[in-house]
Amino acid sequence: MAAADRDSPAPAADTPRPRVLCDLAELLPPGDDLSAGALWRLAEPGRQLDANVVRIPAAGRVDTHTEPDLDVLLLVLDGEAALVGPDGRRPLRAGALTWLPHGSTRAVHAGPDGVTYLTVHRRRPGMRIQPPEAADRLRPDGT
Repeated sequence: MAAADRDSPAPAADTPRPRVLCDLAELLPPGDDLSAGALWRLAEPGRQLDANVVRIPAAGRVDTHTEPDLDVLLLVLDGEAALVGPDGRRPLRAGALTWLPHGSTRAVHAGPDGVTYLTVHRRRPGMRIQPPEAADRLRPDGT
C-alpha cells in the first residue's frame, strides 16, 4: 500500500460506486426466441444516461422515426439487422457500434433470427411543473 493510500480518507457511504448492472449471458439465454421489447433498462437513481437492451424478433422492426434532441449509440449484441435511413440500408451484425445523431431519420429492421442491441443516450430531463404563464412562451403568437 502506498503512503498516499494510507492517508486518503475512506469514501463516504453515499459516494457512487461502479457496479455490475446486468449479465448478458443470463439476460440473453441461447435459443430464446420469445423475448421481445426492452429486456433491461438502466434505472439507477441520479444517473446522467439512459440505456436499454432491446430485442426485436425475426422480421420485426422499429418504424422510421427522427430523434430531434438526443444522439444515440446503438451496439448490436446478438443477431443481425438493417439500419434504414434516407441513404439506404446498412447491415448491422453483432459487434457493430452505430452512432445515430440527433435529427437523423432511421428505422431498424431485424434479420431472420431477430436482433438484440444496446442503446445509450443522455437522459431526458424529467417533466417539471411550471407556473401557467410558462405556457405562453410555447405559443407562436404569445397569446
